[in-house]
Amino acid sequence: MSDLLKLQNGSDVRGVAVEGVEGENVNLTPQIAKQIGCAFVSWLEKKTGVPAYELRIGVGRDSRISGPDLTNGLIEGMLSGGATVFDCGMATTPAMFMSIVFPETSFHGSAMVTASHLPFNRNGIKFFDADGGLEHEDITEVLTISGWLNPVANNYAAHKFNLLPLYAEHLKNTIASELNDGDQPLKGLHIVVDSGNGASGFFVDKILKPLGADTTGSQFLEPDGMFPNHIPNPENKAAMEAIRSAVLNNKADLGLIFDTDVDRMSAVLSDGSEVNRDSIIAMISAILAPQYPGSTIITDSVTSDRLTYFLEKELGLKHLCYMRGYKNVINKQKELNAKGIVAPLAMETSGHGALKDNYYLDDGAFLAVKLVVALAKAAKEGKKLDSLIEKLPPLVEEGEYRFKINDENFKDYGKSVLEEFKKRAEAKGYELPQSFEGVRLSFKGEDVQGWILLRLSLHDPVMPMNIEGARKGDLAKLIAIAKELTDGFDKLDRSSLLK
Repeated sequence: MSDLLKLQNGSDVRGVAVEGVEGENVNLTPQIAKQIGCAFVSWLEKKTGVPAYELRIGVGRDSRISGPDLTNGLIEGMLSGGATVFDCGMATTPAMFMSIVFPETSFHGSAMVTASHLPFNRNGIKFFDADGGLEHEDITEVLTISGWLNPVANNYAAHKFNLLPLYAEHLKNTIASELNDGDQPLKGLHIVVDSGNGASGFFVDKILKPLGADTTGSQFLEPDGMFPNHIPNPENKAAMEAIRSAVLNNKADLGLIFDTDVDRMSAVLSDGSEVNRDSIIAMISAILAPQYPGSTIITDSVTSDRLTYFLEKELGLKHLCYMRGYKNVINKQKELNAKGIVAPLAMETSGHGALKDNYYLDDGAFLAVKLVVALAKAAKEGKKLDSLIEKLPPLVEEGEYRFKINDENFKDYGKSVLEEFKKRAEAKGYELPQSFEGVRLSFKGEDVQGWILLRLSLHDPVMPMNIEGARKGDLAKLIAIAKELTDGFDKLDRSSLLK
């Protein structure tokens, strides 16, 4: 088995690319990227039936400091495999998929050198073909091929292609066509963007400004792979506080924040309210609901009962609370639509969101386009964007507790804990709604209201438990129930819950 399989992280390649963090040794080098690039050509040739010498492959990167060297290695490997390669420079993960779709490029496959929101010393590679992002088993195959490929030296060079302007024009035209209101349909709107020094700065200069928006107060737009201001991550508290402050200080109508490679986003409303996790799913769903009445919204497992109420009772949609992992929710979305069950949105609380009408692509910038269009339409009607989710019940109390499993066979032990947890809950007469991941309990009585979800981490020896109370004081009652249901598991470290 190839040592390179250790670099697999779900459907991505991830590793340590530069020194600088104690205890983290470099395991993703330009030479390794070269091997992987050569292997991807072999894999793509086999899948498409197109000879390697006819394959056209695009490669882009985000702002990480290791990006240029790894990109060069990856490109060398692809060239040595016989493909024609286009170096797209600074790009975004969604743009690299769209390079397969755009008639100006029509690549057979593409790769993005990125590690999303991870620290500066990490990097990785995401691959695409015409069907979207490669699956877990595809990456396994690529990395296994790499174990015996020895890329040869060659005298070929990649073609330079500046992809971001093409991608930005596509997004700008989408806003303009949906609003159909002259050359500057965003005139009079104040929108600030926080790029966190990732790759999303183009959203200001190439989309918002040309359409007439005031972008004063936008910040950290310059790519800087050391991320000196905050981690570009919509789930990070410091990052969300940064965009929140920018909105309030500049009296903006909307704030947008993206992760490093722009496949995730969150927002802040004019009053400083954060639109992330459940509320960003609610907002996008409310935008889509008139176009797709009665359709199904697919989310990951940690979304709230509040969201289910909003989607089903207020919007008249169906909610499929599925599994963690953005590929899982997107693949379920593809499956349902193939069966004739309309599922316009698949979205994780992390900010990954894919639209059926956008190639099932988790594209943070395209979601931002939807928000910007909704903002402009609301303003025309004398409303604010938050009117879309005014009936979403507010978050009152919540907690996430991570239980470490002290057992080498942690998956088996975790499964046994879940089985016993479920038995105990059933014996108590608690409500157990359908759950595709872990065990979920729902409480709707007078004594206590809220929910508990216990699940097993996909990769780590950890069992996360999410708890949300619907009213003040409910969280403490739910924690007491959770303690009782998890008593006696000697290899489960519940110290975070017992504090």
